[in-house]
Amino acid sequence: MIENKKRIEKLKEEDYQKLFGILKGTFEKILAILECRYKKDHTQGGRPPKLSVLDRLVITLGYLREYRTMEHIAFDYEVSKSTISDVIKWVEEAVIMDGTFGLPPKRELKEADTDVVIAVGDVTECETERPKKNRKSHTQGSRSAIQSKI
Repeated sequence: MIENKKRIEKLKEEDYQKLFGILKGTFEKILAILECRYKKDHTQGGRPPKLSVLDRLVITLGYLREYRTMEHIAFDYEVSKSTISDVIKWVEEAVIMDGTFGLPPKRELKEADTDVVIAVGDVTECETERPKKNRKSHTQGSRSAIQSKI
């Protein structure tokens, strides 16, 4: 398990931008939003989660910044891939619902008068053509091997 609390305490202010893509102040604001959301969600108790709120934020920012697969992140934190997926969705939803940060709703983005350029590439797998086996050369090779042994 990665000890994010100790590692982040040692970070300098300029390192936040390099590692997470956001400033230290923004990081702390998002962390405060997530901690409030966590307290709200767990007012009645429940089983403690495997990942702390800080871990959840670091995972989400790392996922969005580095494009790592959820399986690799799950391996690092010793949890399942579905847990990582749930964590990312939870963080994104909490930040969007707060309203301090965020993009306009999807409907507004779709209805905006902008030109969208789409590039499509065919990346399907293709079979590799291999030479056909020649029945004659195969049987003759086998026959000559057998005759040489006799």
